[in-house]
Amino acid sequence: MSWVRKFLLSLSAVGVLAMLTATAHADPIIITGTNSGNVSTAIVDCSFNSQTNTLTFTITNTSALTSPGSTSTITSIGFDLPPLGNASSSGLNGFTGTQAPSLSSTFDFSDADLGAVPAGFNNVVLDFGFTTGPGGNFNGGSTNLGLLPGESASFTVTGAAFAGFTEAQICNAIFVRFQNVPVAGSDVGTPTSVPEPSTMLLLGTALIGLGGIVRRRIKRR
Repeated sequence: MSWVRKFLLSLSAVGVLAMLTATAHADPIIITGTNSGNVSTAIVDCSFNSQTNTLTFTITNTSALTSPGSTSTITSIGFDLPPLGNASSSGLNGFTGTQAPSLSSTFDFSDADLGAVPAGFNNVVLDFGFTTGPGGNFNGGSTNLGLLPGESASFTVTGAAFAGFTEAQICNAIFVRFQNVPVAGSDVGTPTSVPEPSTMLLLGTALIGLGGIVRRRIKRR
């Protein structure tokens, strides 16, 4: 087998490895408070099964406690699927969702009107979400039922209206409400995606190995 053919096979193997890695390890989503920045943060591990139209995600409150008496508790989690602000009467609906058993939080699911999203997000119309406390309102909520810093909760949402959306579109449509935030009182966090370190490390290692193969072939010529 010629070195060119081996090179192409190696390159194909790297491509397959990259695709498999991206499929098996969804990149975590970093949530940062719009007004409070790193004071109010969360990490979301999110995945979507297009065969069953099922979204699963785990959210962890990673907020920094910098002021006495403030907790930056997560009290609401909502999703506004593209296009942003779908307020049509025939908009996306029919979702069902549940929270996995938790010792630290109690969220209720709703795909009805979750109310306005504060912190200046006037064009956001949530398609479904999880809220705490009475009323089922994203802008409401109870800190006693939410997620404190260091706590996590897992959720599942299923619906035929997911059809046609990609995992990235769904997972990055998340809005998180933090309550009892220093100075601001409350804030809303939105996502910024970052590559998962293990994914980048594995891909980088494969590319380095491929570079070594090419260098050895060139020296032998």
